[in-house]
Amino acid sequence: MDKDKKGLTTSWGAPVGDNQNSMTAGSRGPTLIQDVHLLEKLAHFNRERVPERVVHAKGAGAHGYFEVTNDLSSFTKADFLSEVGKRTPVFTRFSTVAGELGSADTVRDPRGFAVKFYTEAGNYDLVGNNTPVFFIRDAIKFPDFIHTQKRDPKTHLKNPTAVWDFWSLSPESLHQVTILMSDRGIPATFRHMHGFGSHTFKWVNNKGEAVWVKYHFKTEQGIKNLAPDTAAEIAGVNPDYHTEDLFNAIEQGDFPSWKLCVQIMPLEDADTYRFDPFDVTKVWSQKDYPLIEVGRMVLDRNPDNYFAEVEQATFSPGSFVPGVEASPDKMLQGRLFAYADAHRYRVGTNHNLLPINRPQSGVSHYQRDGQMRSDNNGGGSVYYEPNSFGGPEESPQHKLASFEVTGSAGSMAYSHDDHYTQAGDLYRLMSKEEQARLIENIVGAMKPVARDDIKIRQIGHFLKADAELGSRIAEGLGLTEQIDFK
Repeated sequence: MDKDKKGLTTSWGAPVGDNQNSMTAGSRGPTLIQDVHLLEKLAHFNRERVPERVVHAKGAGAHGYFEVTNDLSSFTKADFLSEVGKRTPVFTRFSTVAGELGSADTVRDPRGFAVKFYTEAGNYDLVGNNTPVFFIRDAIKFPDFIHTQKRDPKTHLKNPTAVWDFWSLSPESLHQVTILMSDRGIPATFRHMHGFGSHTFKWVNNKGEAVWVKYHFKTEQGIKNLAPDTAAEIAGVNPDYHTEDLFNAIEQGDFPSWKLCVQIMPLEDADTYRFDPFDVTKVWSQKDYPLIEVGRMVLDRNPDNYFAEVEQATFSPGSFVPGVEASPDKMLQGRLFAYADAHRYRVGTNHNLLPINRPQSGVSHYQRDGQMRSDNNGGGSVYYEPNSFGGPEESPQHKLASFEVTGSAGSMAYSHDDHYTQAGDLYRLMSKEEQARLIENIVGAMKPVARDDIKIRQIGHFLKADAELGSRIAEGLGLTEQIDFK
């Protein structure tokens, strides 16, 4: 054997003498249980798949960097935004929402847009979508919503009746539904779509002064979308089309990039703005709060191993760094728990020890033990706090900014219930051709719904957003005579 060529070993490091033939009792005899190399290979193979993500199961990812281009340190003390020209490594994962691991990339579905910033103060995860809003605004509705997007437990098929039944009974979904059914519902590639933090967050500066903030990643490749017929054809020919496109673009040196901008709202405006600024089904008008450039994200390196880096990457909107905090957004508040808990179940309680998730800043804490502990488990160091042995201590300068809370505890709804203005404004901003395609997409998606009363209820929401939009959908579904247009 070539002396420079490495010999095959078992997982415990012992040399393997034969990797082609299992041990048997004679040439035809049964396999011997003492063939521990065979047993280990089969046992490991049976366990090679971790549970897929409940949502965002199908995705692609890439490494890159974020570079600050505008000094916003007066608004936030976040170290990775501290000076123009500063670069921070990032890992970004794009995904569809509802499909399984083997599903097609080119379906009509929101796209996940998650960025992990490996900052000097720990990892900061910005976990959003390619849309600025979402279907619901309270996390208590999320399991029910996702159930409608998954497979029917009886037929194991997608169920349009469940989808539109839920949406028609949840009018807050109308804005996102309008976006989803528009041209932007099927991006041409991951490179040709915007990304959004979607939620409202809080920025805090070194003086303890705070503002509300929304994130916008603007693609520098330009927006491109797929026509439904083209998307369906691609889904049949190459279901991994978006994954392949991202990998090949980076491999060929055509590095995709996005400009990061933010909208900033003074804290006091939250009490007087015409929409609740923490309602994730609504946007802030850019006329009221213009986009401010922050920096530029470039993806320039493909993963070396998909499973280790893309599949085992874990993102949580609760992974904050000093200078960035949560807002009262009810959907965000639920995600602060749900995402990290999903990773503890799917990848393991020590998922942040994996190389793709490990903070480059290092960690100092008292968490010990648990499955898949891959470091020295703290060695013999002190394992509790407070202690008298010089263990890591809290940093009072990094305490979260306080905020005022008022009212009675209870199951409270948002006080603003205008679910129609922004959806109608979006429709009226579209060209005639875009409007026609939107209506065609909605009609096509609603035709399979089993009950007319569900269709009629949903048409009622479209009518409230824009009378023309609703009437054209009713006409397309053949339900004009059953609709009260008053």
